[in-house]
Amino acid sequence: MSGEKVVVFDTTLRDGEQAAGTHLGARAKLEIAQQLARLGVDVIEAGFPISSPEDFEAVKLIATQVQGPTICGLSRAVPQDIDAAGQALAPAKRRRIHTGLGISDIHIASKFADEKYGRTLEEKKRRAVEMGIEAVRYARKHTDDVEFYCEDSGRADKGYLFEVVEAVIDAGATTVNIPDTTGYSVPEQFGALIAELIAKVPNSRKAIFSVHCHDDLGMSVANTLAGVRGGARQVEGTINGVGERAGNASLEEVVMAIRTRKDYFGIDTAINAKELYRTSRMVAEALGMPVPANKAVVGANAFAHSSGIHVDGFIKNPLTYEIMRPEDVGSPKSAVILTARTGRAGLRHRLQELGYTLSKEEIDQVYQRFLQIADRKKEVFDEDLTAIIGGGIRVVEQVYVLEYLHVTSGTGTLPTASVKMRAQDGTKIAVALGDGPVDAAYEAIRQAIGMTPKLEEYSIRAVTSGKDALGEATVRIRENGRTFIGRGVSTDIIEASAKAYVDAINRMVAAQAGPAELRIEL
Repeated sequence: MSGEKVVVFDTTLRDGEQAAGTHLGARAKLEIAQQLARLGVDVIEAGFPISSPEDFEAVKLIATQVQGPTICGLSRAVPQDIDAAGQALAPAKRRRIHTGLGISDIHIASKFADEKYGRTLEEKKRRAVEMGIEAVRYARKHTDDVEFYCEDSGRADKGYLFEVVEAVIDAGATTVNIPDTTGYSVPEQFGALIAELIAKVPNSRKAIFSVHCHDDLGMSVANTLAGVRGGARQVEGTINGVGERAGNASLEEVVMAIRTRKDYFGIDTAINAKELYRTSRMVAEALGMPVPANKAVVGANAFAHSSGIHVDGFIKNPLTYEIMRPEDVGSPKSAVILTARTGRAGLRHRLQELGYTLSKEEIDQVYQRFLQIADRKKEVFDEDLTAIIGGGIRVVEQVYVLEYLHVTSGTGTLPTASVKMRAQDGTKIAVALGDGPVDAAYEAIRQAIGMTPKLEEYSIRAVTSGKDALGEATVRIRENGRTFIGRGVSTDIIEASAKAYVDAINRMVAAQAGPAELRIEL
C-alpha cells in the first residue's frame, strides 16, 4: 500500500452547491474550477447538466476552459440525463460521466413506486440492476471513463449491493462510488464494508472504489478515512465540507489527515496543499458561507494559541501543539492570541516580536497592567501593548469632546450627521452629508474641529452578546506621516464609531503638542 496515490474527487460545484440558500452562476463556477485545478484535484464534478440550462452551460464552460483535472458531470441512470452530460462534457480533454441510482430498499421502494418498475420490491430491485447496467453501457458511448454511484449504500442490503457492483463493473464502470448518502454509517462499519466489497466482488480489481460521505452525524471525514483504510482509492468531498443538510466530507481535512498521518495510511494525494486556505476562502465567499473560526485546517483559529500552557509550549517548539505548519496549507502564520489566559511567556514573546526587551521585573509590572486590560476585553491587541509599554493606557488631554451626535440615514435619504463638539476655545457645531452614517458623522466632526486627518482603517466588532451588545469601534488615522489609533464603545455602533474617531484625533493632537504625562488608568 505504501506510496500509492488516492484520487481526489471534488464535488463542491455539484453537491456542495446543493447547500440550502446557495447558488453559483456559470462564471463563479468557472473561477472556482480554475482554483480547484491549481489545488491539484484529480476530478472536478462540475455540475448536473440536465438539471437546468444554466448548469449545462456551466459544465460546458468548465469543460472548455479548465485544463488538468478530469471534468465530470452527474446524471441519473436514464438516457436523456446521460446525453446531456455527454454533450456538456464533450469539449473536455478528460471527461467522466457519473451515473447511478439508489440501491437501498427504502430508495428503491420510494423512487420506483410506479408499477412499471415491478409490483414487488424484489421485482423493482431486479429492474434497478438492469437500469444500472444499461446506464453504464449507454454512458460509455460518450466516454470510457464512467463512474457509477450506488446511492444510500450505507443503508443498503449488503448482498444486493455486491450484486449491483459486480454487474456495473461488468458493464464497463471504471469507478464505483459507495456513498453514505445519509451519514448513517460509523467508521468501523463503513471501512469494513469497503474492504468486504473489494474482497468478495469477483471483478472488484477492474474498478477503483470511491467513498462519498455525508456529515449528518458528524462522521463524514472519519468514514471517508475508514473507507481509505478499507481499500478505497478515490475520496469524494467538498471544500469546507459544504453540501446538502449537514454537508459533505471536508476535502481539506481528508487530504491533510492522509498527509499528516502518512505513517498510518501509507498513501498520499497529488494535492498542492499550499492552495487549501486560498481555495477555502474563495468558496466561502462565493457561497456566502463563512468558515467557522474553529474549522479544522483552514479556520481562523486552526493555528491560533491562547492558553498559557499551550502558548509556552508553542513558543519553545511549535510541534508541541501543531501537527502541521500553517504554511503547509497556505494559511497565515501561527498566532498567539493574547487573552487573560495567555500567561507571561506569551506576553513576553509578543513584546519581543514588537521589538521590546524587558527585564523580569518590568515584565511582571507590564503583566499586571496587561491582565487588567485583558479582563475587560476578549483580546488584547498590539496597540494595547504599545500603550502599556508607553506607560499604560495613554491618558491624553481631551481637547475635543463629543457632546451631541445625531445621524439620519435610510433608503431614499441622504445620510446626514450633526455634531456638537466641546473644545478648549468653545463649542463647535457642524452638519455634514456622507456616503453612509459613519462617513457623515466623521465629516461633521472634521468640519467642527477644522482638521482633516486621513482615515486609514475602520473596524467594528461586538464585545458582548445579546440584543444590547456593546460594539467596539477601532479607527486608524494618519497625519504628517504618523498614525494614531482610537477606540470607542457603545451599544450604538454609530456612536462607538464617532467616539473612536474623536479618541484618535485627541491622541494625534496630544502627540503634536509634545510629550504628555502618561499613567495607567484602567
